[in-house]
Amino acid sequence: MDRLEAMRAFVAVVTEGSFSQAATSLNLSPQLVSKYVSQLEKHIAVRLLNRTTRKVNLTEAGTEYFQHAQQILLSIDEMDQQLSGLQQNPSGTLKISAPVSFALKHLGSLITDFQSHHPNVNIDLQLSDRKVDIIKEGFDIALRIGQLKSSSLIAKYVAPIRLILSASPGYLNKYGTPLVAEDLKHHRYLHYSYSEMAHKDGIYQWLKTKNLDSRAGLSSNNGDVLIAAAIAGAGLALQPTFIASEAISNGQLIPVLTEHSPEPFGLYAVYAHRKLLPNKVRCFIDFIDGYFGNPPHWDKTILDHIR
Repeated sequence: MDRLEAMRAFVAVVTEGSFSQAATSLNLSPQLVSKYVSQLEKHIAVRLLNRTTRKVNLTEAGTEYFQHAQQILLSIDEMDQQLSGLQQNPSGTLKISAPVSFALKHLGSLITDFQSHHPNVNIDLQLSDRKVDIIKEGFDIALRIGQLKSSSLIAKYVAPIRLILSASPGYLNKYGTPLVAEDLKHHRYLHYSYSEMAHKDGIYQWLKTKNLDSRAGLSSNNGDVLIAAAIAGAGLALQPTFIASEAISNGQLIPVLTEHSPEPFGLYAVYAHRKLLPNKVRCFIDFIDGYFGNPPHWDKTILDHIR
């Protein structure tokens, strides 16, 4: 048994959803694909797939094996590409999805620098805070913020995304600075109301578990709006440092209760697993790796506040 070929056949069946579609993608017969998968299961003495006449489903062991096999095959393909010189002179249009606020503040310079190194690559940057379906909607890469769930997509960690609670000096002078979490019940809270971050919002969830109601505030699905409102004295805002750091650095906002800040999220570059990753995608993934620094440049001026 060619173990790598059997592994490729198994991954293709899971990715394509059936033996026949996997056979088409691999340019093999369905019988040979089925034989490869059966040999693989026999070799490791574990059932990976539950087969019916209409579809196949992963077993618990198959789910774990699929994730490891996918990464192994991706590493092999990437090595082959690099050694064969396929990284040279990327070209074409690279379609990227990115969160609105992050893109407005931090992607302009990255894309400019990337295109200075790869002038034959055109960038089609689409801004949206919703989680796009990169395959159905034709994106090469999606930048996402959050704690990603396992999927058939490949996620490259780019940078930490830290949240910080802050308010304007004028607001704190008027209403007082909260010193312990219970003090938040006396304050106006500017709540982010969209996507995963809203559900992981540590301060807001803490209030709910303690049955404490902050005073009537503002809800918005855009962090820039909430930070602008906080600067104007509307209340306390818990937002990523990539949005709030400038206002904190120039004294427009003051961090509070930093010991209660939620665990950092991650910024990820997400892309579909392909047997031969296009040059333009691989070059962008390599370019963004480490681009923002460690810690990211937006955190460097406020490190004392977020430790």
